[in-house]
Amino acid sequence: MTESKLEFLNPKSWAAPKGYSNGVAAKGRQIYVAGQIGWTKEAKLVGDDFVAQIEQALSNIVAVLAEAGAKPEHLVRVNWYITDKAAYVSRQAEIGAAYRRVIGRHFPAMTLLVVAGLLEEGAKVEIEATAVIPD
Repeated sequence: MTESKLEFLNPKSWAAPKGYSNGVAAKGRQIYVAGQIGWTKEAKLVGDDFVAQIEQALSNIVAVLAEAGAKPEHLVRVNWYITDKAAYVSRQAEIGAAYRRVIGRHFPAMTLLVVAGLLEEGAKVEIEATAVIPD
């Protein structure tokens, strides 16, 4: 690993991950983004649509990263919390397209958990992230 790049850790003997990395090694300034839901800067949900909420939550992460001078390519870990596994599975292509629109083709280490509910009424997804700006 060089000081200016992230090192994606995917053992060569494993099946290639789809849409994430198994691990990331990084050195630099760390940014921790609190869980973001699909609401606007006015704290109003973008609507009831699952994919729209995901895209907005990802956009919110990018906005927080920008406050630290970071970009989506600095993400090293993303944790997703969703309330509807069936919606996630059935709409994966749309979710992938939304992810690429906001984050691009950068795939950090990721975890996705199905939860019983989220604090904000009507929220279907919450996404938290960690980024590292290289030294």
